[in-house]
Amino acid sequence: MNILIVSQYFWPENFRINDLSADLVRRGHSVTVLTGRPNYPDGAIFPDFASNPSAYASYDGADVVRVPLVPRGKGGLTLMLNYLSFAVTASTLGPWRLRGRKFDAIFVFQGSPVTVGLPAIVMKWLTKAPITLWVLDLWPQSLEAVGAVRSPMILRLVDRMVTFIYRNCDMVLGQSRAFLTELNRHVVDTTKVGYLPSWSDSPVTHTQSTPAPEIEQRRDLFNIVFTGNIGEAQNFPAILDAASKLRDEPIRWIIVGDGRQHDWLAQEVEIRGLQQQVLMPGRFALERMQSFYAHADALLVSLKTSPAFAMTIPGKVQSYLAAGKPVLAMLDGEGAALIERSRAGIAVPSGDVEGLIDAARRLQGLSAPERAAMGRLGQEILSREFDRTSIIDIVENTLLSLRKRR
Repeated sequence: MNILIVSQYFWPENFRINDLSADLVRRGHSVTVLTGRPNYPDGAIFPDFASNPSAYASYDGADVVRVPLVPRGKGGLTLMLNYLSFAVTASTLGPWRLRGRKFDAIFVFQGSPVTVGLPAIVMKWLTKAPITLWVLDLWPQSLEAVGAVRSPMILRLVDRMVTFIYRNCDMVLGQSRAFLTELNRHVVDTTKVGYLPSWSDSPVTHTQSTPAPEIEQRRDLFNIVFTGNIGEAQNFPAILDAASKLRDEPIRWIIVGDGRQHDWLAQEVEIRGLQQQVLMPGRFALERMQSFYAHADALLVSLKTSPAFAMTIPGKVQSYLAAGKPVLAMLDGEGAALIERSRAGIAVPSGDVEGLIDAARRLQGLSAPERAAMGRLGQEILSREFDRTSIIDIVENTLLSLRKRR
C-alpha cells in the first residue's frame, strides 16, 4: 500500500508514530509522512533541523514532507498558534507538496491537538483514500482539564469540530477502552470505532543497563524516577508536596525530561530547598532512557484529577512495564486499574499526596527480590496486552480492510 501518515509530531521528536512508520516500511509498504518542523517539547525549532533540514527528509525508509508552523513557545497563546498554524499549512501547503502522489490509506496520529485531523480530511477529499484516526487524547476534555480553555461556549465549539473530524474518518481508534464511549458519541456508525492501545517505546529488558553517568549512584537511597513530559497534566505540585514531606527520609526523586512546566518545577525545587531530594538532569534521547531506569527502584507516573485523564493510559506506563521495575502511580481510572490488576506496582488516586507518600514507603520497605517480582509481572502483562507486533498487525489489517472496502 501507499500510506500517508498525518502527524503534527514526528522524528526527531520522540513519539510512537516514528515506530509505526518504520514498521510499516519494513512490512513492504510505501510510507509518506506529512508533518511539521520539530519543536516538541522545547518550544523552539530543533537547531540541528534548522541548520540542515534536508537531513530530516526521510526516516527509516519513509519520505518525510514538512510544512512550516509557529513553534510551541512557552505560553498558552503560542501553543494555540502552534496548533492552528499546522492545521492551516498542512491543509494548504501539504496537498501542494504532495501533489501527484497516490495514496491507498491515510493514518492520523492524534494526540493534542485534534486539529491534526483537518489536513487529513483535505487529503481524503483530494485522493479518495480512507482515513484511520488514532485518538490518544480526548478533546475538548483535555483542554478543560489543564485549564487551557474555560469558556463553555468555546468548549462546545471544539466539541462540534471533534464531531466533524471523527465523522469524516472511516475508522476511529481509541488508545484505551474507556475512550470508546466518548468516541461513539461523536460518530453515527459505531462500527467505525475500535480499540488500539499503545505499545512500549522501549524493548523489554531482562538485564540491567549501565546507570546514567549524569546521576550519582546512591544505593543507600530509594530512587523514584520519572521520565517524559513535565507539564500541567502531570500534577507536579502534588509530587513536590510528597517530596517535601519525605525530605528527611532516604528517598530521592529523579525527574528526567522537559516541558512547559520545567522552569517552574526547577524554581519550586529551589524555593522548597529540595535540591538534594529532587534531581532534574534534563532531557535526553529515547535511547538513553534505559540508563536512567537503571537508577530506579520505582518508576513514577502521575496525572491530574480529571474525567478525561481517568480514561487515559499514559504512554509511559507501557515503557515502565517493559523496564521491569515497580510502577508508582498517582492517577485514576484506566491507568490505575492496569497497575493494580497486573500487580506491577502500587496505584493511588490522583492528587492523593498522603497516598503517594505511603505507597513510596511501602515500595521502599520491600526487598529487592520482591520489587523484581513486581517488575516481572509488569513485563508479563505487557507481552499479553501491549505487544508491539500485534498492535501493528491491527493497524495494517485495518488499513488493508478499508482499502478493499473502498
